[in-house]
Amino acid sequence: MLHSVLIANRGEIARRIIRGCRTLGVRAVAVYSEADAGWPHVAEADEAIPIGPAPARDSYLAPERVLEAARAARVEAIHPGYGFLSENWRFAKACEDAGFVFVGPPWRVIQQMGDKIQARWLMAAAGVPVVPGSDGALETLERATEVAWQIGYPVMLKAAAGGGGIGMVRVAEASGLAAAFATAQRRAQAAFGSAALFVERYLERPRHIEVQVFGDRDGHVVHLHERECSIQRRHQKLIEESPAPGLDAALKERLTAAAVAGARSVGYVNAGTMEFIVQGQELYFLEMNTRLQVEHPVTEEVTGLDLVSAQLRVAAGELLPWAQEDIPQRGAAIECRIYAEDPARGFMPSPGRIARLVLPAGPGVRLECGVAEGVEVSVHYDPLLAKLIAWGSTREEARSRMEAALGAVVVEGVATVIPFHRRVLQSAAFREGRVHTQMVEEGAFNG
Repeated sequence: MLHSVLIANRGEIARRIIRGCRTLGVRAVAVYSEADAGWPHVAEADEAIPIGPAPARDSYLAPERVLEAARAARVEAIHPGYGFLSENWRFAKACEDAGFVFVGPPWRVIQQMGDKIQARWLMAAAGVPVVPGSDGALETLERATEVAWQIGYPVMLKAAAGGGGIGMVRVAEASGLAAAFATAQRRAQAAFGSAALFVERYLERPRHIEVQVFGDRDGHVVHLHERECSIQRRHQKLIEESPAPGLDAALKERLTAAAVAGARSVGYVNAGTMEFIVQGQELYFLEMNTRLQVEHPVTEEVTGLDLVSAQLRVAAGELLPWAQEDIPQRGAAIECRIYAEDPARGFMPSPGRIARLVLPAGPGVRLECGVAEGVEVSVHYDPLLAKLIAWGSTREEARSRMEAALGAVVVEGVATVIPFHRRVLQSAAFREGRVHTQMVEEGAFNG
């Protein structure tokens, strides 16, 4: 087992990893920027090391500063959490070159799956269905025009070097392609340092369903069932749940089989997620997140398994602690991401100081919180404050518990998405499991 881990992250995920380390008796070392000196993860770690000013590029996104902290703390391993450097293959390689265990997949796998075009090729070769689109990077607008005509409008332009919904631009018809192409290139260059794009057919009102996978160094790969992630804004998730409502057994079998086949084909190790777009009975590979997901508590609640502890064990060279037949899916769980955003203003960030914070508790309610009263929610980072998870023996019990838990949350000082979450939970569409990825932009939950 590892003896010490530096957590190259902040907020609620840093606290979750600290808790996982404590479970196994592993020393947990936090890092923090000047803006985060008073945050809970700093106080809870066995040791905390400052790594720079508030801007992420000068702290959490500065690989050498993170590595310097790891050397100073004399840790054995580095856990990247999610976001920041978690899917940066150069950072994973730098960890390996510096003699640290990287708690995640091999850097070559991150590199392969981070290139969305290469990922499409690899998955297609493994027999995993992919959305019709370009076979390679679009070098020119003329080539983009040709491919878009072949696959038919509407289409989606995507950054080849990135994910998470960043840089994606929908194009409804040919007259809008030139402007969209320029916009997508600009965004891709700014976010990922590469303007390379590819194009896919845009599927109208699909579902976004993902499969949690886990592999070890001996080639064993399992799935931990599926999560529904269709409630999202700007292509980024707001509510997740497991099981996916109304998913028939045959389609689920195809999804999970495709996920395992895809992960196995690239030699995947540790926790990861295969994401799919589902339209009717058709499924298509979307991307692979080569890290722990924000929504992993949903899977933990329905399986009863500890993904973070398993990550640490596998990183230490142990075999997977479960066989496929040992992984249950009991009851239902729903997660609401609580962001400091104002739904009434198009989900614009709402930075500020948290003046008062009251959080719910009770049977079937779990909270993963990164903040405390008095902390400043900075403009420099993702505005995720906490994740609220509700479990029930049925989906309706989980939904009801979540609705009650949301009603008990008090956050003063910043606006949050809680009013939006409550409208979603109360809507007939959500109650009946009739969800798709375009509901928010279509105004389905407007108050």
